[in-house]
Amino acid sequence: MLDIKSTTRVASIPVNIVHIAGDIDSSNFQTFQSFLDDQVANGSRHFILNFKNVNRISSAGLRVIHNLFNKLRELHKDVDDDELRKRMSTGVYKSPYLKVVNLSAAVEEVFRLGGFDIYIEIFQDEEQAVNSCH
Repeated sequence: MLDIKSTTRVASIPVNIVHIAGDIDSSNFQTFQSFLDDQVANGSRHFILNFKNVNRISSAGLRVIHNLFNKLRELHKDVDDDELRKRMSTGVYKSPYLKVVNLSAAVEEVFRLGGFDIYIEIFQDEEQAVNSCH
């Protein structure tokens, strides 16, 4: 069972904090995708995904996060693909629109093995993640 809720916090900009509870896998990733798609359709442009209550994520869940990353880049007219690749390869690019917080050790390992830590900043504290958004 996947339970997803969101709240909006205003730092220097409105930030949508998405609290996920339950493992994310092939049986429920579409629920996760639909929830995030609805949030974007309703105007959310900056996200913090809080994984405090997620013990496991599969490649299907990672794909949802990557889809959100791409959608936000497109909406914000972020750097072009060539510039993005250059910045990622030198370690200087982190998404200003998408951050994650409170990853369990297992989820963090999957996140890093998938290379997501190269372009998405990981925080241990939700307040720090919110304050990093601008």
